Amino acid sequence: MRTDPTDNGGLFVGRRPGTAPVRYAALPRQGSPARRAVDRGLAAVLLLVMVAVTALVWAPLPIAAMWLASQVAPGNAGLWIVVALVLVLAFVFGGLMLLRRIDQAWILVRRASGVDQRSGVLGRVFAATTCLVVPIFTVWFLLLGGLRPTFGGL
Repeated sequence: MRTDPTDNGGLFVGRRPGTAPVRYAALPRQGSPARRAVDRGLAAVLLLVMVAVTALVWAPLPIAAMWLASQVAPGNAGLWIVVALVLVLAFVFGGLMLLRRIDQAWILVRRASGVDQRSGVLGRVFAATTCLVVPIFTVWFLLLGGLRPTFGGL
């Protein structure tokens, strides 16, 4: 058999089966200019949705998970910690899964709009949104939110 490593001294010199590049008989037909413009607009909307979901992953989703845990287990701190941990992980990983699917849709829409898009933009969107959102959340947390001093229970 050609793919048996003993045939070629244990080295995979050739391409592995089923990994050949896809070749089409002809290039796909492009859509009308109006359709491509709609697809460009839809790609921009998907990009904005990715930015919004990435921003949600940093603070609102974990805060919502902890609030929900406080409603489920109001009197038991140990149970609250377990429920909060499970919900935070579920919310954050759910958001990341949603981001991956939106990124795949963005690639398809960009290709439909006439751009030779082969990879996603999720890594760059995540990095840029993180650089913007984390300092904003830090300022809110230190100055306006959780660490602000309370005077006599006001």
